[in-house]
Amino acid sequence: MRETARLALVIGALGVVFGDIGTSPIYTLQTVFNPSDPHPVPVSTQNVYGVVSLVFWSVVIIVTVTYVLLAMRADNDGEGGIMALITLIGRWSKQRGQRAAAVLTGLGIFGASLFFGDSMITPAISVLSAVEGLKVVQPSLATAVVPITAVIIVMLFLVQRRGTAAVGRVFGPVMVVWFAVIGACGIAGIADHPAILRALSPTYALGFLFGHFGTAFFALAAVVLAVTGAEALYADMGHFGRRSITRAWLFLVFPACILSYFGQGALILADPHNVSSPFFLLTPDWARLPMVVLATAATVIASQAVITGAYSVTSQAAQLGYLPRLRIAHTSESTIGQIYVPWINWLLMVSVLTLVFAFRSSAALAFAFGMAVTCTITITTLLFFYVARAKWGTPKWLIAIGATVLLFVDLLFVAANMTKLVHGAWLPLLIGLTAFTVMTTWQRGREIVTAERARLEGPLPEFIDDLRTGKVPTRRIPGTAVFLNRGKQTAPLAMRANVEHNHVRHEQVVILSLETEPVPRVPADQRVVVNGLGYGDDGIIYVAARFGYMETPDVPGALAMLDPAKTEGPLDLDQASYFLSKIDLRRGQSPTMAPWRKRLFIATSYITADAAEYFGLPRDRTVIMGAHIEV
Repeated sequence: MRETARLALVIGALGVVFGDIGTSPIYTLQTVFNPSDPHPVPVSTQNVYGVVSLVFWSVVIIVTVTYVLLAMRADNDGEGGIMALITLIGRWSKQRGQRAAAVLTGLGIFGASLFFGDSMITPAISVLSAVEGLKVVQPSLATAVVPITAVIIVMLFLVQRRGTAAVGRVFGPVMVVWFAVIGACGIAGIADHPAILRALSPTYALGFLFGHFGTAFFALAAVVLAVTGAEALYADMGHFGRRSITRAWLFLVFPACILSYFGQGALILADPHNVSSPFFLLTPDWARLPMVVLATAATVIASQAVITGAYSVTSQAAQLGYLPRLRIAHTSESTIGQIYVPWINWLLMVSVLTLVFAFRSSAALAFAFGMAVTCTITITTLLFFYVARAKWGTPKWLIAIGATVLLFVDLLFVAANMTKLVHGAWLPLLIGLTAFTVMTTWQRGREIVTAERARLEGPLPEFIDDLRTGKVPTRRIPGTAVFLNRGKQTAPLAMRANVEHNHVRHEQVVILSLETEPVPRVPADQRVVVNGLGYGDDGIIYVAARFGYMETPDVPGALAMLDPAKTEGPLDLDQASYFLSKIDLRRGQSPTMAPWRKRLFIATSYITADAAEYFGLPRDRTVIMGAHIEV
């Protein structure tokens, strides 16, 4: 039974985690030898051996060593990805240098920002590369590639609201078939030209890199396409576990992809004209149309994985305070990680379609794709070694050796992609810088608003004392009121307004704050903490509801977990009134931020989800009271 469950996890990981990296063989070698490249790699026997060897050892070093063997050991309560590394750095920075941690956290946020560029480019290049197989089957269909791609992408984004639960059950088996087929095709190609196996030796990669550096250096910008999707192995670790992902990679995905690369290399050695589309030409004539269909299904799965990843990164960033809260719909009752974020979905759809119609081919998009991947990998490697030193106390000499080797490889890829800056590599950097600017501006704006709000609210202990002593005359009315607040240091604006203007307060008052912990999920027995605020008979209590950064807050659900013995009287949650303080932001004259950042912060606030819906509050019993704050 246990082995069956493990096998199910492995198959599930194949369907979600490996779609991106598993479809890289479609376009990697084709892009390396693309004759229209601004820095073309000539097709020769030595170059083919060198490129295939470079691909093999790049996958070994970056994916197997950096991610599978190293980075996936740095988890945050089982969760991985750059956001997990950021929270780990924040946790351990209290014991180490704050300045270094702040710089690394900023780099991490930029890495997460680059993921948004990745999530826009991946669906475009993946689906385009698969549909381009039609040109191999029937050259006259070349003009239909872009329209067909656009239709597939629109359909993909339209079904997102239904969730991936139902479709996800077939993802894994489809990818099993995919890897089996590309591996078999690779074996057939190798059988025709077994000498290609010499490329397994690192001497060919090193000889090509240092013996023909002028050619090899530019080739690296395309070779990196073989490791696109490596971040997904780490980011999706929480859904499937390190062991399942490792097994799937080592025993199926890695061998299948490498066999495909070597088979394509053998095909190019046999006839240099095969560089036009080595992946599809490796397939027998009778199987090319079915392969186009299978490749399209695989690239749709790859796109689905990165789209879901964009939802997760957005949700985590909002929970950690780098983005405003957005409307999030959970699409599965059993899997908490399956969410749908409408605003992000439509933004991605428009962006992906724009890229398809602007670039019109996978080769043109390849230059843009590599830049996002290399920068993200480099940042992940850097953050990992900081965590390895801070969390595990790894010896400095070992850190120095490992970081020097891996970062040298990563930075070499970054430098190579920089040469493609004017040919499309600027795009992911622009997207990343835009997202980074929005996220850091929102974080800074929140700090300013929080400080000003605290000033307006005033200290909560003094407010409670004023109520108790009658300094502020109020009349107690029956019922339970829940006031959402940012903590127990200040009085809720809505409660203060209710008391000072309406001169009433409810018999039972709950001042509730929602705390996002630097962990993915908080256990149910640690969800709520009650504080009587110094008095046990005034009917006013403070409740802290704790959630992980991957959870969506559920206020009624958290309140239902309260122990009646600790609430200074029974709470009538079925009829309770919920009070929210809505902040109306205005641009002020104080030099808190640059004027353009103030405008950006206020503009970003307009996409904030409805608070009552976000916190799961009953609309018919929710009261919203406003206040003006200048930034």
